[in-house]
Amino acid sequence: MGGNACASYLPCEIVPVKGLAESLQQSDALCVIDDVGLPPELAREIDSQKAFDAGILSEVSCFRCQLGSERARVVYSSIGELSDFDDVRRYAEAAGRAMQRALKAGAKYPVLILPASTERFPHAPLVALLGALHELYVPLQLREDVPAKRHRYAKIGMLHPESPQKGLDLLAQVQALEAGRFVARDIGGGDPERMAPPRVAEYVLQAFAGGPVKVTVVDDPRVFERDYPLFQAVNRAAGTVERHRGRIIFLEYTPPKPARKTVVLVGKGVTYDTGGADIKAGGVMAGMSRDKCGAAAVAGFMKVVEQRQPADVHAIGVLCMVRNSVGEECYVSDEMLTSRAGVRVRVGNTDAEGRMAMADALCQMKERVLSQKLPNPHLYTVATLTGHAVLAVGNSAIVMDNGPARAADHGLGLQRAGEVVGDPFEISVLRREDLEFHRGKCYGEDVLQANNIPSSRTPRGHQGPAAFLMLATGLDKCGLNSSHPIKYSHLDIAGSAGDVPDTPTGSPILALAQTHLA
Repeated sequence: MGGNACASYLPCEIVPVKGLAESLQQSDALCVIDDVGLPPELAREIDSQKAFDAGILSEVSCFRCQLGSERARVVYSSIGELSDFDDVRRYAEAAGRAMQRALKAGAKYPVLILPASTERFPHAPLVALLGALHELYVPLQLREDVPAKRHRYAKIGMLHPESPQKGLDLLAQVQALEAGRFVARDIGGGDPERMAPPRVAEYVLQAFAGGPVKVTVVDDPRVFERDYPLFQAVNRAAGTVERHRGRIIFLEYTPPKPARKTVVLVGKGVTYDTGGADIKAGGVMAGMSRDKCGAAAVAGFMKVVEQRQPADVHAIGVLCMVRNSVGEECYVSDEMLTSRAGVRVRVGNTDAEGRMAMADALCQMKERVLSQKLPNPHLYTVATLTGHAVLAVGNSAIVMDNGPARAADHGLGLQRAGEVVGDPFEISVLRREDLEFHRGKCYGEDVLQANNIPSSRTPRGHQGPAAFLMLATGLDKCGLNSSHPIKYSHLDIAGSAGDVPDTPTGSPILALAQTHLA
């Protein structure tokens, strides 16, 4: 595998074990989350515990039992009875709880006994192992500041219920996916100083050094003013502080064979969002270091690309890293700005900075798709963009397709792909009203950036930004009836990215990888 070895981007070493006997000899805790596919002697012991204490079906339990000549500590974290409305995330949640309980029990080297695949949940083993690794992630700053705590476990064992070879195959899949989520967590979870734009660039350059993904960093304010004027408006105040100055980071993977598709992802990387001049008041500013999780997910997806090195997928990621600071240089409502596409934009609310940060880079990618005739292109924006998304769908991500993407049933395909790997999506439909909402309201303006109330109080508050991004970039002219239709999808991950104090999830890396790289 190219680039830095994926083992460097895992929370612990994962050691495949070949059977129960080896697990008992090497580990000090067996973590069980499902009864299906268990070794018979272990299944009998768990059945005996259920007869003694029915509570182990609903609560994580730790008990000692005799397995042949060995005494074993067993952590049992049941997935419970699955209803029609449950999904594969139950396996991830159970595995995470098992790791928590093993840590509390004082185990030093647990073995996770993976669940068997089922017709309903064919990826249950993969999702369970990813759930365990999510729980074991240690934040970047703790790893750097307190090296002794860089691992919660140095290594864990993994027993596949079917065969050692399937365990090895699964491990290769998990290592690639987890490397991406690890990078996304590091960037998305870093505080406003550790992951200020220049330091994100440093991290990305190191993460992709020596591999097949080319990294280019734009840091010149003059280039921002010329080529990315909406981005530069947001960057103006932060640009007065050297350590906060914006960066636009390009990641590109060119496949060894002619590409059959081109995947382009532009991520919102607002390293801290004060709201700008329309400042976030009333205590709602806390947690805004997570407003870069869209760009973090783009970097994570490109890490998966680096690990898998697809033969015929051309992948481009753009991280729009900027801090929405407040100060004498900050942009303000009523400013009239001209986007890269030549569209006159009137600012309505400086707290709608994410769409401003991404628009010009998205326009640049549109231009490149058209000028270079990249094969079968699909453009994405990925952003923790609106509180309205959280109100609308809770902790799922939302996909919104333009005409060409919708005609290709992209949203439904992404939703189904996410469902099988525990990275759920809801589909929202863009409508005429969304574009009308953002069209210029007075003579001399083409587009209104935002209204002046929060998205959570705005009807269709999560659909509007996608309409703005199309209008401000000229993508509205690349629809089904145009001479050059381009598929474009906006992914709002405000609900799925993970808010403080939870660990960032890496959403939607799994769904995108399943859609484009599986």
